[in-house]
Amino acid sequence: MSSENERQGGGPEGGAPEQLALIRETVRKAKVPKAKPRTWRGAALAKELPVARVVVNKGVLHLDQFFDYAVPEELDADAQPGVRVRVRFGAGARHVRDGRREGGGLIDGFLVERRAESDYSGPLAALAGVVSPERVLSAEMLSLARAVADRYAGSLADVLQLAVPPRNARAEAKPSPEPPPRPAPPEPGTWARYPQGPAFLQALGTGGAPRAVWTALPGPHWCEEIARAVAATLASGRGALVVVPDGRSAGRVDAALTALLGEGRHALLTADSGPERRYRQWLAVRRGAVRAVVGTRAAMFAPVENLGLVVVWEDGDSSHSDDNAPFPHVREVLELRAAHDKCGFLLGSTSCTVEAAQLVESGWAAPLVADRTVVRAAAPLVRTVGDGELARDEAARAARLPSLAWQAVREGLKTGPVLVQVPRRGYAPRLACARCRAPARCGRCAGPLEAPDERELSCAWCGTPEADWHCAECGANRLRAQIVGARRTAEELGRAFPAVPVRTSGRDHVLDSVPGQPALVVCTPGAEPVAEGGYAAALLLDGWAMLSRPDIRAGEEALRRWISASSLVRGQDAGGTVVVVAEPTLRPVQALVRWDPVGHALRELAERAELNFPPVSRMAEAIGRPEAVEAFLKAAQLPPEAQVLGPVPLPVPGPGRPRRPGDPPVGEHWERALVRVPPGSGAALAAALKAAQASRLARGGGDPVRIRIDPPDIG
Repeated sequence: MSSENERQGGGPEGGAPEQLALIRETVRKAKVPKAKPRTWRGAALAKELPVARVVVNKGVLHLDQFFDYAVPEELDADAQPGVRVRVRFGAGARHVRDGRREGGGLIDGFLVERRAESDYSGPLAALAGVVSPERVLSAEMLSLARAVADRYAGSLADVLQLAVPPRNARAEAKPSPEPPPRPAPPEPGTWARYPQGPAFLQALGTGGAPRAVWTALPGPHWCEEIARAVAATLASGRGALVVVPDGRSAGRVDAALTALLGEGRHALLTADSGPERRYRQWLAVRRGAVRAVVGTRAAMFAPVENLGLVVVWEDGDSSHSDDNAPFPHVREVLELRAAHDKCGFLLGSTSCTVEAAQLVESGWAAPLVADRTVVRAAAPLVRTVGDGELARDEAARAARLPSLAWQAVREGLKTGPVLVQVPRRGYAPRLACARCRAPARCGRCAGPLEAPDERELSCAWCGTPEADWHCAECGANRLRAQIVGARRTAEELGRAFPAVPVRTSGRDHVLDSVPGQPALVVCTPGAEPVAEGGYAAALLLDGWAMLSRPDIRAGEEALRRWISASSLVRGQDAGGTVVVVAEPTLRPVQALVRWDPVGHALRELAERAELNFPPVSRMAEAIGRPEAVEAFLKAAQLPPEAQVLGPVPLPVPGPGRPRRPGDPPVGEHWERALVRVPPGSGAALAAALKAAQASRLARGGGDPVRIRIDPPDIG
C-alpha cells in the first residue's frame, strides 16, 4: 500500500516529517476565521471590563441584587463605578435571552462595578446610556447603604434613594471651589464647663475617635460647642457631619460655624435650600471641596471625605426617624458610620433618651456631663402645680391658669418675655368629665366632643350636636377643658394682660426668634422660638395630657419637651422660673424639678430591661389586613427565640382627622403584630422578615404587609 507521500508524487524519501507537520498546521490555521471584537446587536463592546454591575432603582425586596449589563464601546469612558445610568428593565429583561428583543422599559440605576466576565451565561442587555459622568456613589457609601438595608430589612435601592439626592444638571455643570486649608485647633470655650470637654476636643484635634453621649447644659451655647467640635476635627485633616432635627437648629449651627471658621468651610444641607443649591452643596462634599456638613435627616448619608466625627443633636426628636422605607433612624445610621469609618461619635441633647443611656451603660460611649453645681446654676428654678391644687384654685377655674402661674407671668413680664407651652395647636378645647376626667365622647361615633363657640357641644369627627351629655364612666354631666389649643390660650392671656403683646408659634407659623422685650409667646412643643437674652419665665400647661399618652415613651417624651422649652429660660441665678402644671409626684416631673434627665433615662432603661422592651430587646412590626399579617407571620422563618405579640387592630382615623404615614386606608381595618427578640438576635430577625417579604413579593404578594424594624411607637 502506498504511503501518503507516494500518492502525492514523492518517494519514500520525498519530504521530512517535520516539514509535513508544519504544512498541515499552516493549512489548519488558514481555515479558522480571525477573532472579531465582541459585539451586542452589531455594536462593539468595551475592550476592557465589558460588564457593568448595576443596582436599579427598584425597591422591591425580591429584586434586591445587582444586575449585569454589557458596556457599549461608546459608553466605555463615561460608564465608571459610581455614575448614574439608564438600563432596560422589566419582565424577562435581566438579561437578553435572545438576540431579537430587549424587553422592559428604561429605568435609572447606579453602576457599582466594572467586570471582565459575568456570572450569567446568556447574552447581556447593554447599558442604554450614562445619565451623567459624575461619580455620585462611592464604594464607602454603597457599603453603608447595604448595612442600613440589612439592618432595617429593606432594599439597597430604597436606601440609595434616601442617600443620593436627585440630579440637577445646572449644579453639576458648575465647578466646586478648591478645598480650604486646615483651620487652627479651636479653644475649648464653653466646653470648659464640662470636666471632660477639653479632653474630648483634644482627642478630635489629634486624630482620635472618641465616642460620647453629651448631656448639654441649658442655654444657647450648644450650637457653638458643636461648632468647636467640628473645628477640632477639621484641624486634624478629617471631615465632620452634624445632623439636627429641623431647619431652625441647622441655621443656628450654620451661624455658629460661620462665626468660628468663616465662609466656605462647611455645607448646609436642608430642604429649605432648594433642589439646585442643595445638590450643588452636596456635590461639593462629594468632590472633597467641603469637609464639614450640617443638615437635617437626609444629611445622615452625606458623602463626607475622610470622616472623623458624626454628631446627632436631639436624637429623641421624631424628625430623626424617616417615614420612607426602610424607615432608618439618624442615630442608628450614624452609629453604623462611626463603626464603619472608625470615627468619633457625639450624641448631644439637653435631655437624654433611653437609647442614649444604653450606649453609656454598654460601654460603647462615654458620658459627657457637667457637675451638678454647674447644672443647678445654669438651669431655671422649676415649680409644680398639681391637679388637686389646680382644681381648688379659683384663678385656675376661671382661666385655666393657677395663681402660681399668674404670679410667675406677672414677675417675668417685668424683665423680659414669657414662654407658654401648650400641648395642642388650634382653638377648640377637648373636653373631659369634670369628676373622673374621662374623655367626653360622641354617642354616635365615639369621636371627641368639643365646644368651639363655648355654647354648643358637638362631635369633632361627625359634627353631631350633643345636647344631653352624661359621662359613660361615672354618670356626671359636668365638663372641663381637657386640652385647650394654643390660639385659644393666646386669646385668654391677651384678655388677662391687655397691655402685653402676644405672639404664637406653631405648625402653620413657626417663629425662629423673638426680641427680649416683655411679651407672651404661646407655642406648641417643638415650635419654641429663641428669645434674645433668654425667657424670664415659662409656663408648661396641661402636663398630664402629655403624660397620659398610651405610649411607652410618653414620660420620656414629655420630659424631653419640657426640658427643651425650659432650656430657653434664663438660669436660676438670673431669676429664671418655670412652672409646670402636672402631678408633682410623677417621675418625669421630679426629673424636671431636679434637672436630671440622665437619671430618668437610666431608671426607664432598668424598667424596660425587666419587661424585655426596646431598646433592651429588638422589635419589629408587621402591619396590614388581618389575613395578610397572619399569612406573613406563618411563612416567616423567625428565630427560635422570637416572640409574636398580637396582632391587634389599628385605630382608624375618623372623618376629617389628619392622617399619618402608615395609617390604614379609609374604610379598611388593619392589624399590627409585634415580633420581639432578645439582644443579639436583631440581625437574624431582620434577615428572616426580609426573606419572607421577598419570597411573598416574588410569588405575587397579595395584600400588602408593611415591615418596620424598631418602630418608634409601640403603644
